[in-house]
Amino acid sequence: MIPPELIGACGVALLLVLLAAGVPIGVGLALVGLGGMAVLISPEAALTKGAVTSFDMMSKYELGVLPLFLLMAHICFAAGASRDFFEVAAKFVGHRRGGLALASIAGCAGFGAISGSSLATVATISSVALPEMRKAGYKPGFAAGALAAGGTLGSLVPPSGALIVFGIIAEQSIGKLFAASLIPVATQAISYLATIIILCALKPELAPAIARAPWSERLRALTKIADIALLILFVLGGLMIGWFTPTEAASVGVVAALVILTLRGAFSLGALGNAAKSTLRTAGMIYLVIIGAMLFATFVSISGITEAMSNAVIGLHASPVLAIVAMAAVLLLLGSFLDGVALMLLTTPIFLPIAHTLGYSPIWFGIFLVRTMELGFVHPPLGLNIYVLQGVAKDLSLGTIFRGVIPFLVADFLHLACLIALPQMALWLPSVVGA
Repeated sequence: MIPPELIGACGVALLLVLLAAGVPIGVGLALVGLGGMAVLISPEAALTKGAVTSFDMMSKYELGVLPLFLLMAHICFAAGASRDFFEVAAKFVGHRRGGLALASIAGCAGFGAISGSSLATVATISSVALPEMRKAGYKPGFAAGALAAGGTLGSLVPPSGALIVFGIIAEQSIGKLFAASLIPVATQAISYLATIIILCALKPELAPAIARAPWSERLRALTKIADIALLILFVLGGLMIGWFTPTEAASVGVVAALVILTLRGAFSLGALGNAAKSTLRTAGMIYLVIIGAMLFATFVSISGITEAMSNAVIGLHASPVLAIVAMAAVLLLLGSFLDGVALMLLTTPIFLPIAHTLGYSPIWFGIFLVRTMELGFVHPPLGLNIYVLQGVAKDLSLGTIFRGVIPFLVADFLHLACLIALPQMALWLPSVVGA
C-alpha cells in the first residue's frame, strides 16, 4: 500500500507540473485536491467533502470583504486618484537628487493603500512616473528598478488583497493582519528610500536634480489627495481600533468612495458599471482560487504530509530561525517561476502548520509569506513587475530593468532578514491596538 505521505508529495509535484504547463491556479488546486482525496479516501467521499468544503467557504460572511475592498479601489480609480500620490510627492521632494525616484516610492505606497495589488500599483505609477524621470534625465535602469521595487509595496499595504486571501484560507483576523503589516511596510519603504539616497550619493549621474516646485503648487497638490487620504485613514483606522469589522470597514469604504466620486464630478452610470464589472471579474477569479486552495489544503491535511514534514524538521533539532530561513529559500526558489498568489496558496497549507509547531504566530507567518512573495515580483526569471514595466516602456530591455532592480533586491533581502530576526516588527502593533 502506498503511504499517504507519498501520495501527498506526488500531489504537490503534480500541481507544480500543472502550473508550469499553464493550467489556471484555481483549476489546478481543485483538480489535485479532489483527485488526491479520491485516492486517499474514495471518489464518493472526495466529491462529498469537496462540495461541503466549497459551500462552507462560499457561505462565509468574512468572504464579502474581498469584493467590497475591490469595489472601493475601482471606484477610487474612476475618481481619478491613480496619479495623485506620485504628483504630490514629486512636488515636495522632486527637486532633490533622486527626488522623483523617492516620489515614486511614496506614490507606490499611497496607491497601494487604494489598490492592494502589486501589479496594479507598478502599472499605474510607472505609467506616470517613468516618463517624468526619463524626461528629467534619470538613467533608465535606475528609474525602472525603483518603480519595480516600489510596486511590491502594493502587496503588503492595507487593504492588501494578498493578506485578505491569506486571512481567509488560514482563518486569521484580517484586522490583525492589516495592523501587523504597517511597520514592515513602513520599514520596507524606508529601505527603498535609503537605497535611492545611497545610490545617488555614490553616482550622482543616475538622477539629476530638477527645479523646486513653489509652495503654492505643493499645497494645491495636497488638496488633490486629501479626500482619498481621509478615506484610507478612516477605513483602516476604524478597522484597527475596533469601530468596524473588516466587512463593515469595506462597506463604509465603498460608500465613502462613492461620495468622493460624486464630489469630484466623475459619477456616472458608466463609471459605476465599469467598476462593478472589474470587481466581479477579479473577485470571481479569486473565489475560484480560494475554493481550489481549500480543496488542496484538505487533501494535504488528509495525506499527513505536513505532520511528516513537521516531525522531520523537529527531528533535525535545527533552530526555528534556521527552519524559517529554509522555508524562505524554498519560497524564493518557487517564486522564480510561480506568481505570488499561486505561491501563497500552494505553500500555506504545508508551511503554516510547520511554522505554528515551531512557535511562530500565524499572523507573523502571513506577513513573512507575503513579504517573501513580494521578492518573486522582482527577481528573475519570472519577476512579474519587471514584465509589467517592460510593457509600459517597451524600449527598455528586460536585462536593463533587472540590473536596475538589483540594489533594491539587496535591500529586500536585508529587510526580510530583519523581519525573521525580529518578529515583533509584525506582532507589536496588533498587540497595542487590539485589532
